[in-house]
Amino acid sequence: MVQVIKKGLETSIQDYPGRIGTLNQGFPSSGPMDSWSFRLANVLVENEPGTAALECQFMGPTLKFNSDRIIAITGADMSPKIDGKRVPLWQSLQVKRDQILEMTFATIGARSYIAFAGGINTKPWLGSKSTFHKAGVGGINGKAIQNGQVIPLNKSNSVAGRKIKKNSIPRLSTNKKWSVEVVKGPNDDWIDDKGHRMFLNSDWKLQSKSDRTGYRLDGPKWTFAEKATNKGLEHGTFPSNIIDQGYPAGAINLAGQTPIILVNDGPTMGGFIVPYTVPSASFWKLGQAKPGDTLNFEEISVEKAQRLRAEQIITCSEVSLETYKKEKITIIEKQYKKIDHIKVIDFDKEKMNEKIRNKIIEKKGMKNIKIRFFN
Repeated sequence: MVQVIKKGLETSIQDYPGRIGTLNQGFPSSGPMDSWSFRLANVLVENEPGTAALECQFMGPTLKFNSDRIIAITGADMSPKIDGKRVPLWQSLQVKRDQILEMTFATIGARSYIAFAGGINTKPWLGSKSTFHKAGVGGINGKAIQNGQVIPLNKSNSVAGRKIKKNSIPRLSTNKKWSVEVVKGPNDDWIDDKGHRMFLNSDWKLQSKSDRTGYRLDGPKWTFAEKATNKGLEHGTFPSNIIDQGYPAGAINLAGQTPIILVNDGPTMGGFIVPYTVPSASFWKLGQAKPGDTLNFEEISVEKAQRLRAEQIITCSEVSLETYKKEKITIIEKQYKKIDHIKVIDFDKEKMNEKIRNKIIEKKGMKNIKIRFFN
């Protein structure tokens, strides 16, 4: 077990990929903001990459260990010390009973991760241990860790000295500027050509009013296509209003003239357009950006976004260990390259096809037969 001496700034229990299949119930996935660093922390202590660990935001905690434990710290540099002695990131460390781990403010990046060999032993909620603060679920009592709490850990058999290769470590910005990949859609046709050029060629400042729900951005004014300005009243009066729709994770939600990137604890649906979406492989950059940092956006294809995701899954495995045996790399690459490609569907076309099929059924006298079509 680990005792919390100082809680830090909203240090929370998260696992990866968080809650899957709960959007229809109004619950986002939650999980780590920088899943790249999170998964590598678990790899270092010989856990499964998605095992529950601590996410430390801006300022880390102070923890006392009630037993010997192997740990790893990754992500932002919060100057970690064990009994006053500085310890390195990106490698597994031995902590002895009664020793104290102390972390301070992040100097580079925004979020740091502490993985414990064996993982954190809390009860899952809707299939995940991830803390979703605003709903009060997951973690310990649905909240960030508190002073005086004890964090229960599972038993483990791990060793210290495992290290991550330098070329497998995400490169955190040192100049407060981030280039973030985006994919067009789903509502890109509500923005005119001028608006698209403006978005992709402008600097966007991350507001202080940003958290795990959404990242608010300051920047130039948007311009809209005729579809947005000449529409039915059911869509709302402002050009960025639309009939309520589901939001993808990473949606760049346009609320009036303010873009808001919906991140891990973001809403699952609403009435604003989404001209662009940040793909999952680029989420780690958002997780490490601080208020005041500048974001620039680079448009990529859905196919490239899928490739980046597949490559990142491979990187977030034992392949990235310095001592990893090369003959095993091919096996892991084959395993993860089997990821299915996302099918992009034109819903208007699909509805039209369904109407055509229904007419055919009626003509053949089968209209009372219930048939479900699979594409």
